[in-house]
Amino acid sequence: MSESNRPESPDQPAQGAGEAGATSRRQLLRMGAVAGTVVLTIQPGIAQAATSVLTCTIPVPDPARAGQAIAPDGTTVTRGTSGAFPGGRVFTGEDVRSGLRGGNLPGTGYEEGQAYLNYIRRLRHGRSGFTCYASLMAAR
Repeated sequence: MSESNRPESPDQPAQGAGEAGATSRRQLLRMGAVAGTVVLTIQPGIAQAATSVLTCTIPVPDPARAGQAIAPDGTTVTRGTSGAFPGGRVFTGEDVRSGLRGGNLPGTGYEEGQAYLNYIRRLRHGRSGFTCYASLMAAR
């Protein structure tokens, strides 16, 4: 066969207008298949991350300050300080998320829960529970 009589291979773009539309549809189908695979791969990861945020724990206060109490403003004070609440509590991410949305932390009254939430809001990098709290804030 001469160069001009050879049939076009299916991999080469077609010359005619009708064939050009078929080629672009084929490309769209390929892209759709790839995008569908990406979505199926990412969604379980997002679900797992959301679950781990709700099950992570935040100790109040962190282990480095375990013998201290929590003042109403969220600072740590020596045990026995007037108006302070006892430390040694551990809350899950789900408990804290509920508390931040206006609910009470489990096993606490309103003032005690607010003191613990104030402590949690004051957490900084390097303290136990910070990563859990930061994940809760990022999930909003």
